[in-house]
Amino acid sequence: MKKLILLLLLAVSFGTLAKKPDSRYYELRIYYCHPGRLDALISRFTNHTTKIFERHNMTNVGYWIPNNNTENALYYILSYPSQADRDSSWKQFGRDPEWKEVAKKSEESGKIVAKVTSIFMQATDFSPKIKPSKGAEDRTFEMRTYTAMPDKLPNVLARFRNHTTKLFKKHGMENIAYFTTIPKDGSPSKLLYFLAHKSPEAGKASFDAFRLDPKWIAVKEASEKDGKIVEKTESIYMSPTNFSTIR
Repeated sequence: MKKLILLLLLAVSFGTLAKKPDSRYYELRIYYCHPGRLDALISRFTNHTTKIFERHNMTNVGYWIPNNNTENALYYILSYPSQADRDSSWKQFGRDPEWKEVAKKSEESGKIVAKVTSIFMQATDFSPKIKPSKGAEDRTFEMRTYTAMPDKLPNVLARFRNHTTKLFKKHGMENIAYFTTIPKDGSPSKLLYFLAHKSPEAGKASFDAFRLDPKWIAVKEASEKDGKIVEKTESIYMSPTNFSTIR
């Protein structure tokens, strides 16, 4: 028994007990609503859609509305055991009698959704475990998308894995989830991730401090000694819906 305990302690010390990889298939869905119809969509999700998703083995990860919502959009993430399970679940969902009735009734005053965008993703090996929120106070979420320079995504991921996520935490930013996208058209994958802040102002202040951190400046310079590794960065501040599992 003592020998077994010693081996376990050594395994933990040297990192041989690796974290089980998150192999789930993720989907970020963006619904762009017709003018004046976002409230109807939110009501439909609140009262019906999320529950029907769960019945068909779709896991509700999180739901958000952009703070500057000029496109009447709802952003949300579902997870599935695999791509095949995803496709099967959506077929079942589309045939569900309750869903058909809910969709019909909710659109008596007109169509709700004008356009849907899907982004398929897989979790990175350094992404935290995504857990439902326990606190009563809502946070501000920031979705950031990094387009890497050609063939430089591994460099970007290495910088985040080894340095960036730790520096984010140091400056008061909460690492929520990190994904790489799975493009359908053969284009390069991107890094897409979520941070949580106390407020938009707190998020901007944290990033200002992060960018001035001597450790970050040194890390950035070292990672770019052969040239830039990030071509484009996009950021969207969002608020969670009242039915989001992540608040």
